[in-house]
Amino acid sequence: AAPSAMDRGLPPQMVVWDEPSFQGRKREFTAACDSTAECGFSTVRSFKIESGAWAGFEHSGFQGQQFVLERGEYPCWEAWSGSNAYHVPRMGSFRPIACAVSSSSRLALFEHENFLGRKGELRDDCPSLPALGWAGSAVGSFLVRSGAWVGSQYPGYRGFQYILESDSHAGRYPHVRHWGSHAQTGQIQSLRRVQH
Repeated sequence: AAPSAMDRGLPPQMVVWDEPSFQGRKREFTAACDSTAECGFSTVRSFKIESGAWAGFEHSGFQGQQFVLERGEYPCWEAWSGSNAYHVPRMGSFRPIACAVSSSSRLALFEHENFLGRKGELRDDCPSLPALGWAGSAVGSFLVRSGAWVGSQYPGYRGFQYILESDSHAGRYPHVRHWGSHAQTGQIQSLRRVQH
């Protein structure tokens, strides 16, 4: 695997604009922004990830729907939300995902909350948990042993996203409420490693 931006010593870098298609005011970030308004940017409607992997959030304070933002261009909300069903036209906060090293990512998933019930282990991307033999559409809890993962509501990495990191919560996600402020159900049907 090619070394990530963090492995090469490059700091995470994100360039944002306040209008779609890289128009309007522009600003570069290399660290977390708890609130785009407090960072001097009333709205973020397009951005480019120059290096690193980032977590984007619908609201300030890292709240609301979550989006994994990997190296590339995001000219409009459809580029980061991926679905007209989840209309999130602007980002309210974002932060780098420091532990995203896909070559050594490991994750355990459990049927029930608090790491109980049937257990599965992943070291590679899984586009469909049901196709892998995971019974049901829900996961009760996660233990992220290394790296960072994004769990998606539906197979094929579609639907709501949940960012699961080894350096957050000590990698322990014992209940759906630990996955993010927008988590209402344990429905996760695909998981993939976050890439730089």
